[in-house]
Amino acid sequence: MSVLDLSKLRRTPLVKDPFEYCIVSDFIDAGALDRIERDFPQIEQGGSFPLTNLQYGRGFQELVDALLDSQTRSAFGEYFGIDLANRPPTLTVRGRARTKDGQIHIDSKTKLITVLIYFNRRWGNAGGCLRLLRSPDDIEDVIVEVPPESGTLLAFRCRENAWHGHKPFDGIRRSIQLNWVVDESAAKRSERRHGWSSLLKRLRIAG
Repeated sequence: MSVLDLSKLRRTPLVKDPFEYCIVSDFIDAGALDRIERDFPQIEQGGSFPLTNLQYGRGFQELVDALLDSQTRSAFGEYFGIDLANRPPTLTVRGRARTKDGQIHIDSKTKLITVLIYFNRRWGNAGGCLRLLRSPDDIEDVIVEVPPESGTLLAFRCRENAWHGHKPFDGIRRSIQLNWVVDESAAKRSERRHGWSSLLKRLRIAG
């Protein structure tokens, strides 16, 4: 049995205006959620980290395996109406947010779909809640706001108007991000970029 509730994704209506997105609460099996949170990578720095630069336990590996499973790819492809058969995935993980994070942006043109799953119990902060936005320069021009609470899924099609960001927050803010990208070269560039970034963060701390 998968730790992901793909049937709940399929039952959730796809919002199409101003771009395609969905929000699914309790997307992670309740029993698996405890194991994933227990074995989540210990990340002390801000930014995104590739799996190759992290250590984690079997519970978190269950999540990774489920996200990279062909059934997951098929489910999201059908849901968003994209053929993902030959589109490679990338996975990155965040453990902390910095006050400088959350600036309004759109994702890279090489990304087709962004999937975010959060792992933070009882989020009660005004900052750190991801906002889907109608414009690139106003954090208050909100379509919807998503508290990064445990088991919550936010997924969207990477369009030229898929603006998003969040108000400042400094502290633990755990999430995993799955993307399907246009080709293998884009996947390798993403791996190298996040790998170098995480190395530089460790060197700064060691120095």
